[in-house]
Amino acid sequence: MNSQFINALFERHQQARHHVPASAMCHLVEGVLQLLFPPLADERFETVQELEDFAERLREDLRRILVSMAQELPLPPAEVAEHMMEQLPHIHNLLLLDAEAIAAGDPAAQSTGEVIRTYPGFKAIAVYRLAHALYQLRVPLFPRVLTEYAHASTGIDIHPGAQIGTHFCIDHGTGIVIGETAILGNQVKLYQGVTLGALSVDKAMANIKRHPTLESKVIVYAGATILGGNTVVGANSIVGGNVWLTESVPPHSRVYHRPQIDVRRSPDPQNAINFSI
Repeated sequence: MNSQFINALFERHQQARHHVPASAMCHLVEGVLQLLFPPLADERFETVQELEDFAERLREDLRRILVSMAQELPLPPAEVAEHMMEQLPHIHNLLLLDAEAIAAGDPAAQSTGEVIRTYPGFKAIAVYRLAHALYQLRVPLFPRVLTEYAHASTGIDIHPGAQIGTHFCIDHGTGIVIGETAILGNQVKLYQGVTLGALSVDKAMANIKRHPTLESKVIVYAGATILGGNTVVGANSIVGGNVWLTESVPPHSRVYHRPQIDVRRSPDPQNAINFSI
């Protein structure tokens, strides 16, 4: 390999030495989830002190990560880490409500414990809620690293800036996209392949609400696409599968896509392979 190219890469590596690897950030969030949910824990805590020590190690790991971006933080790293740890009881309560909503909404779910341990929808929501707390504390980069980690492992893409209410339910989930300025009320349920996106990706819209609002108790079925910052789906509405929606609908609406389906039957089964489209 060209030595000039190698030297240029080496200089860039030297400049980036202070950066914390993304793997360390992801390892930390997995540790926090193990702290909050015993079904996810790799180790068994025999005493309260052992659990407290584990929580303290997580707080210190978080502080060390934040030190690497101290100049971009609104507060000293230790204070940001403390604020984040103080939010864990609230985040834990939110996630328990999410797990209960998923379990209640899926006939295949046997328990909330099963949801917490095995459901990719819950994993994506859990990482999102932790990342959103960091986002609200104005921590740079870290929240996106976490939600992209969840995206890679679950197929569910939730921007940490999105605002999501309680009892959030994702069923199956693969292919769901929730944009940065989306707002979701309480008891919203999304199925796989749903996109809550923007009508335009113009960079000039970076600080403008460009993703839709779903009010409380909205259900959006598989493959639906809802676009635009001014688009509001009213409370208690249902958006059917494969709907393309770019305008608001009032509460208690039913929005469906009805494709034309032509079913043909050959009178001679032996010649059924010879058909015209």
